[in-house]
Amino acid sequence: MRYSIDALREEKQDLLIEEANRAGLKQRLDELEAFLTEQTTEVTEYDEGLVRQLIEKITVYDDHLAFEFKSGLETEVQM
Repeated sequence: MRYSIDALREEKQDLLIEEANRAGLKQRLDELEAFLTEQTTEVTEYDEGLVRQLIEKITVYDDHLAFEFKSGLETEVQM
């Protein structure tokens, strides 16, 4: 199988972008872990500042909520 130089360059560029995306996700996860580790008190009530720091988006469905964290993680909670 022969590859053209342009095809190889494009593939290399795609791989570099994918690697950068993974590195960014890892950094966000590390930051989230560090932030949670630094918390010394238990959260017992709604904290607007904490929500703004951690949550990117909340989507409300008929039977569940979907939370997207700034780290890129997502979770769903059934209602």
